[in-house]
Amino acid sequence: MTNVNGKVTIELLEAFSAAWNRHDIDALMSFMTNDCVFEAAAGPEACGKRFEGQEAVRAAFALAWSAFPNAQWERSSHFICGDRGVSQWTYTGTRADGMRIEANGCDIFTFRDGKIAVKSAYRKDRPLIGMPKA
Repeated sequence: MTNVNGKVTIELLEAFSAAWNRHDIDALMSFMTNDCVFEAAAGPEACGKRFEGQEAVRAAFALAWSAFPNAQWERSSHFICGDRGVSQWTYTGTRADGMRIEANGCDIFTFRDGKIAVKSAYRKDRPLIGMPKA
């Protein structure tokens, strides 16, 4: 999904977003460099929680569907400026206990050689919605 000169395109970010919504971990990882970095929206560090390398990033990405098996990133829009880019979205999902989330967020990307080298996620901190199942 990159063009011939190795620059990232909006179509690549659209395909990356579609892979998230399909819960397709293999497709997601095909967009990432071998030495990729993922900075999660939450965690103990100033950057959230940092995962480095294909194996660690793969495991972290898969966690997104653990707590919210129907997770979706909807109403997305994307832009690219040089070797950086942004995807904005609304994250939705429902846990097994019936509690759900709906929160706006974005990913800030750094690109290298036509792939995503760094994905840094940011999401509004919003309480879960609904009443837990008894």
